[in-house]
Amino acid sequence: MLLSVLGWLCSASLVFLVSGGKLPEAEVEIEVLYKPFLCHRRSKYGDMLLVHHEGYFQNDTLFHSSRTEGDRQPVWFTLGIREVIRGWDKGLQDMCSGEKRRLIIPPALAYGKEGRGKIPPESPLTFVIEVMEIRNGPRSHESFQEMDLNDDWKLSKKEVKQYLQKEFERHGYDPNETHHDDLVEDIFNKEDENKDGFISSREFTYKHDEL
Repeated sequence: MLLSVLGWLCSASLVFLVSGGKLPEAEVEIEVLYKPFLCHRRSKYGDMLLVHHEGYFQNDTLFHSSRTEGDRQPVWFTLGIREVIRGWDKGLQDMCSGEKRRLIIPPALAYGKEGRGKIPPESPLTFVIEVMEIRNGPRSHESFQEMDLNDDWKLSKKEVKQYLQKEFERHGYDPNETHHDDLVEDIFNKEDENKDGFISSREFTYKHDEL
């Protein structure tokens, strides 16, 4: 999947004040439906998760299922960087591979006042989500070490390009030199804060909005 690459190219929460105080944060109701006996790692912000999911309205009407719609394949996303609704970012932390949860998500952590597609505004939603696989995300310390081929704690354009090529090939995409070069330039324009031609470990460090 290209999410491991695009995640790199990926708004702070709204704060409401009442009499000088903050309104209570909306919460996700979490029910663990299944947890494997052995758990080698638990999901955290910055990890990539492969999930199957079903979504239901409050009246238990199914509005989407990754198992029966589209290509019927699970989907990858990076946890904690707003690739998905905030209810998922909150409700899928600390999960094991193979674990299944039911999340009951209030509108404020789903699609809010605007709604989206077939989902009306102000809709509370329920999702049944099974985590099929957990991988180090593009902002993890492990990923930085994998990319930093000469162990100098900074990434050159050559090192980043080699990593992108490997990721594309691993997921079955044909190599494209021009496309890789364009991606590298875009990445460095965004990430090389001091414009020294390298991405330091500090510049690389995963940052996310408060959730």
